[in-house]
Amino acid sequence: MKIGAIKIGAKKIAVIGAGWAGCAAAVEATRAGHHVSVFEASRTPGGRARRVDVAHDGETFALDNGQHILIGAYLETLKLMADVGVDMAASLHRMPLTLQFPDGSGLKLPKLPKLPSSLSALLGIVRARGWSWADKLSLLKTATHWQLRKFQCPPHQSVADLCSKVSPRIMTTLIEPLCVSALNTPADRASGQVFLRVLRDSLFAGIGGSDLLLPRVDLSALLPDAALAWLTVQGSEVHLGIRVQSITPQISRSWQLGGAANVALGTFDNVILACPPADAARLVQSSSLLCDAWLAPTQALQHEAIATVYALAPGRRLAEPMLALASNPVYPAQFVFDRGQLDGPAGLLAFVISANQQGSAELTGQVTAQARDQLGISNLHILQTVIEKRATFACTPGLQRPPQSIAPGLLACGDYVDGPYPATLEGAVRSGLHAASLI
Repeated sequence: MKIGAIKIGAKKIAVIGAGWAGCAAAVEATRAGHHVSVFEASRTPGGRARRVDVAHDGETFALDNGQHILIGAYLETLKLMADVGVDMAASLHRMPLTLQFPDGSGLKLPKLPKLPSSLSALLGIVRARGWSWADKLSLLKTATHWQLRKFQCPPHQSVADLCSKVSPRIMTTLIEPLCVSALNTPADRASGQVFLRVLRDSLFAGIGGSDLLLPRVDLSALLPDAALAWLTVQGSEVHLGIRVQSITPQISRSWQLGGAANVALGTFDNVILACPPADAARLVQSSSLLCDAWLAPTQALQHEAIATVYALAPGRRLAEPMLALASNPVYPAQFVFDRGQLDGPAGLLAFVISANQQGSAELTGQVTAQARDQLGISNLHILQTVIEKRATFACTPGLQRPPQSIAPGLLACGDYVDGPYPATLEGAVRSGLHAASLI
């Protein structure tokens, strides 16, 4: 069957949201022969991983609403990108897992492309600078314990409890940065079970699973733009700047979508809600169906904010494209990215503050001081501070996440839906693919 051709028994599918989950669901449903219509409220696709254009001194910078990274273990995301025609080599900078600080201390895995991630991790730990042998042994013993227990722990256990036997230096220079980057939740509140799943699939996976894949292009160009272009070629419909205001079940077991001013947007056999959880809950409530089993966990989700401070440091180039920073209440950023090394303008830096609780003005002053004291940069010019207040859900122990199925013909997808991963691009893509498979 030709991809994009309407097969016998094909359905009309509405995908509400053109973030990474929605793009994955739309592509997969189209490949299955269904006729897909995508509705996105914004004119820029990507959801919480999208392009943001910022003007400064007569120049426009293509930034993002948050600095994201991928890893080699994101198999479904990387496959989807290749399927829709993304040039992987040009779009991603691949490097071994590196969590080094400006002074060169910390973990840096060796660049040995044929070595399994677990052996790379072992070599990286042995060679790590700034760690004593007691530090390294505490980490190796703890990691061995995780492996012997098959990366399982009680559901109520936090990452801090899980790592209680590693040294304080390992906790502050490895575990806490890894936890906040992967789960966007502080170690004392983060789910140990989800953390172990991430480690198992990256550091203890096959060759290249732990590699960092840093975007060389803006996040919309990295997947959503290519996915929507692919969908258009296949005959699917893409509607940007159209907000769906209501979904109404019909007697014929179909769904009527309504837009602004009660404008009818069409009738569909199936609807996939690929929008943020608050928007999805609003649409489910508009249906007047009794969906408490889905609404309750969705509305109970707690959210974490991520802030990204973009700044120019003329003439500066960091030691690595990404560095870890010593974070505390005075210096809030956990990471800094040198976008000049990622095909961006020279001197463009992105400071990332996960689980952020501060405002833009306060962050600007703190990051400026942190750049001066930790990076030796005294001429930092702030471009833009982007705060995503509901960037991710709080990945806490024992968290009950909403299921994928809501009602007959109505599905949800997104990184917040029940699954093994935290709020990551891979979690979003896998959720979208799975939602399409349930049609």
